[in-house]
Amino acid sequence: ARALDRLTAEATPQPAATLTEPLRLTGAYTAVPTSGIFCTAGGTGIAGVEAMVGSGLPQFKPLTDPRVGFFDLDTGHWPMLSRPADLAGILIRAAAGEGHRIAPPPAAEEPPFARPHILDLPERPLPDRPRERIDNLDLYFPADSYFPADSAQALADPLPAILFVHGGPVSEDVRPTPRDWPMYIGYGKYAAGLGVIGATVEHRLYDLHAYPQAAEEIAAAVDALRAHPRVDGDRIALWFFSGGGLLTTDWLATPPAWLRCLAASYPILAPLPGWEAVDEHFHPVEALAGAGRLPIVLTRAGLEAAAVAAAVAEFVAAAQEHKAELELIDVPNGHHGFETLDHIDEVRDAIARAFASVLRHLRA
Repeated sequence: ARALDRLTAEATPQPAATLTEPLRLTGAYTAVPTSGIFCTAGGTGIAGVEAMVGSGLPQFKPLTDPRVGFFDLDTGHWPMLSRPADLAGILIRAAAGEGHRIAPPPAAEEPPFARPHILDLPERPLPDRPRERIDNLDLYFPADSYFPADSAQALADPLPAILFVHGGPVSEDVRPTPRDWPMYIGYGKYAAGLGVIGATVEHRLYDLHAYPQAAEEIAAAVDALRAHPRVDGDRIALWFFSGGGLLTTDWLATPPAWLRCLAASYPILAPLPGWEAVDEHFHPVEALAGAGRLPIVLTRAGLEAAAVAAAVAEFVAAAQEHKAELELIDVPNGHHGFETLDHIDEVRDAIARAFASVLRHLRA
């Protein structure tokens, strides 16, 4: 009773803004040892954080500080109610400096985003293709059909185009930026080698709050791509990756007639646990109701994170419910980001199948 009286006397109300506004970190916490406790029933745990650190993106580097420890607790939200004794034990261990430490990637190891595309390896490089850079848009052209944009031949023979949309969030200070990652250069060159224009768009999805801005930038890039003299603006495919999957929402909800196909590789199709800062508008599963007969080519990684795989399964079920034109391509032994992580034949085969489907719809 004495302890309860003390707790009541010294307690202060929780600031309402902590429940209604996104948490903005100031960096002040780095001055003291830090512990993170994951309630794993929500889908997030130490393994997921280790995967993010393993991506090599600099925003996750602070999590490898030896003063930062982590614990998994097998329960849901409000562990002080569901598992009070276990939580108290973890807090005591945290105060004693215990907890799982996450090791940084080996210094000599390239981060996954800097590794070569499986189809564009140093020992088997793709041929270089003419590239044109316009603002945040890069276009790769078939070498044997590249003409100046204002030439009569270019105007008379425009080509279909595939726009590759990178994922995220990607920290603003990452260098090189996604348009110059080997993965997207490889996709652009590979598309050009198949006789269409491959394009990449660089958008500013720097954090979870930036999805509306990224969506606007992608829409503007699509307009610029369709307006290019070398591009057949009535034959466009959009191809999304990873965290860019949420950006499929508007294109699924109201697909324009010129959008011949929407492709997605290991996409995140629902906000992940802890992604409450994402604007609620971005929900591809709900958008499927408006997809109509838009062809959708979805490539799934068999070794996907559980939360991502669950969202993909929900999307597939909704596609079946709405009788969407969904084609599934599976990579059973592929990880999230398999183009640079898994240099195996089944990845090559899956990419080739996905391209064959996209090109079939583009040229129909």
